[in-house]
Amino acid sequence: MPNKKNKVKFNICNVHYALITVDEDGEVTFGTPVAMPGAVSLSLEPNGEPSNFYADGYAYYTISNNMGYEGDLELAMVPESFRTDVLKESLDTNQVLVENANVETANFALLFEFDGDIKKIRHVLYNCSAARPNIESTTNEEEIEVQTETLSITAAPLANGYVKARTGDSTTDTVYTGWYSSVYMPETAEPVDPETQQAAPAKAALSVPTGTAGKTEAVFSSKTKA
Repeated sequence: MPNKKNKVKFNICNVHYALITVDEDGEVTFGTPVAMPGAVSLSLEPNGEPSNFYADGYAYYTISNNMGYEGDLELAMVPESFRTDVLKESLDTNQVLVENANVETANFALLFEFDGDIKKIRHVLYNCSAARPNIESTTNEEEIEVQTETLSITAAPLANGYVKARTGDSTTDTVYTGWYSSVYMPETAEPVDPETQQAAPAKAALSVPTGTAGKTEAVFSSKTKA
């Protein structure tokens, strides 16, 4: 029996972030995803448009220009963990959050999902950065109006070109249920052996080693092998 397919999507929920570390050899490590409760809205627009090279009087070649996405993530309130992990605000001895202009913010993967009429659609943007949210509020009037906080998000390609991934109609249960356990990276099929005419087992572009204190991290190499 074929899988039922979503006809519509609505509601954003289950937002997570996972810190990125890049070593000297260009190997990228994703930390364990951390929940960001209180998602209100997400709006990201494609960044970069194809451009044409003209020769012989017509568009001779179209140049791809996928630079990822840009937009806003609106939350009820930015979690303290995100402020310390990504925006690099620090807690002093009195547990007061301090913002320092001399500290660089961190990049991260952004995971989230949309509800569907059949099944939730889960997404990951691999290489995101966030700008500091505005400081704003208003006085109470006859009714209390909740003041949200908005992060400006830039999602750029990784060095290997990956921008994002999302679950499909036939995504395996293992991948779907483990979406927020570690950052998913695509699996690549090995070429067919000309002698046996059989394909080698699929090779994962992702490994999941166990780090210290039992913390799981997803690791992959952004370098292209010859």
